[in-house]
Amino acid sequence: MGEKLPPQSPMSQEIEISLPFTGRWLARNSPARRVPSHGIDLLGERYAIDFIGVDDHRRTADRRDWRTVLATEPPERFFAFGRPILAPAEGTVVAVHDGELDHAGRRSQLALVPYVLGQMGRLRQGVGAIAGNHLIIALRNSDAFVGLAHLRAGSIRVRVGDRVTTGQPLADCGNSGNSTQPHVHVQVMDSADLTVARGIPIAFRHFREWSRGARQFQVRESGIPGEEAVVEPLPVPAKGDS
Repeated sequence: MGEKLPPQSPMSQEIEISLPFTGRWLARNSPARRVPSHGIDLLGERYAIDFIGVDDHRRTADRRDWRTVLATEPPERFFAFGRPILAPAEGTVVAVHDGELDHAGRRSQLALVPYVLGQMGRLRQGVGAIAGNHLIIALRNSDAFVGLAHLRAGSIRVRVGDRVTTGQPLADCGNSGNSTQPHVHVQVMDSADLTVARGIPIAFRHFREWSRGARQFQVRESGIPGEEAVVEPLPVPAKGDS
């Protein structure tokens, strides 16, 4: 028999938000592939998704060398590191955590071994060691919350109590917490307390998606990107535009 999962949140209706960035990003650990999307159902991440910044050739970093194969790499090599992270919806900031260090990147299988072995230790250290620098927004006109994790140390521009609007710069993408290369982790949940939160299904509005291996994109008005798809948000049409 499979592992018994915690009960779903009573708020099972899908919550639609915007992608929290500009430019092209690669989707990983998508709930379009499996649920729980990250393989375990903890910290409200049942339907969470990760996005890694890429260039037009789907590359996540600007080079490959001996460090890529044998060692760790500076986070600055990765296109995602330092990119602005934007508010995916209107709401109020209810939690901010900063002060976690940004780690070196790990594409090397050798460098990943000690990292994987330290996974349980990070879990015992608590939320900060897993989510890294993060913030949580209470969504306007909803009982749901959106969390953005693995932010760059010292980059968070908002405080608890601040009201934010969709597209407002909040922080920079980093590599803090349980992260092997710079990326942003996005989830919607029923509580601002990650230790008890349960995940809520998520959808993103108005974006281009290049499915894995596809040369042409498709425009999606709403949905969750497929695993290894590249996405790019589309501008929201101004009122009155055709």
